[in-house]
Amino acid sequence: MATAQAQPKRKRRYTEQDLLRLPKDGRKYELVNGRLCIVPTGGRHGWIGSKLSGITYALLPETMHSFDSSTGFRMASGNIRSPDFALMRKERLPDGKPPADFIDGAPDLAVEIVSPSENLKDLHQKVLEYFESGAREVWLLFPDRQQVYRYKALLEVEVLHADDTLTGGALLPNFQVRVRELFE
Repeated sequence: MATAQAQPKRKRRYTEQDLLRLPKDGRKYELVNGRLCIVPTGGRHGWIGSKLSGITYALLPETMHSFDSSTGFRMASGNIRSPDFALMRKERLPDGKPPADFIDGAPDLAVEIVSPSENLKDLHQKVLEYFESGAREVWLLFPDRQQVYRYKALLEVEVLHADDTLTGGALLPNFQVRVRELFE
């Protein structure tokens, strides 16, 4: 006598449309491998992002747009990532302007402010996705350590400490700030 076997429940794969329909509940979400993931944020997180935005705004070349953490970027993998701060050359955008919905590709510069609850495996996955999707640099800011990990390529990282100076390189040629000033 044949018996029916219970099929394991399939987890629902979420889409970009599901992400767009989420309530505005003050949380930051990303779409990662068909799952909706809450990205940790907080007061210090927002303060650092705002500070970085303020420092760069006056130095932003006319060829670039800046974006805050509410902007979703469509990765080559299909994931939607929202870095805490981003810069993108206008030439990479349709008609040089940001679209109303998600932006195709990674920003030229993606900045992530690392929360204590984030794990390194997930951070490395984000760095990989950013580079696979067109990023030229990725900065990971570690407030608790007062460090910046500046990736110029996937396997090329420069670790800057509190007394070091972070520069904007070719993307932001006039930008420079002592690392500790980002966190004070």
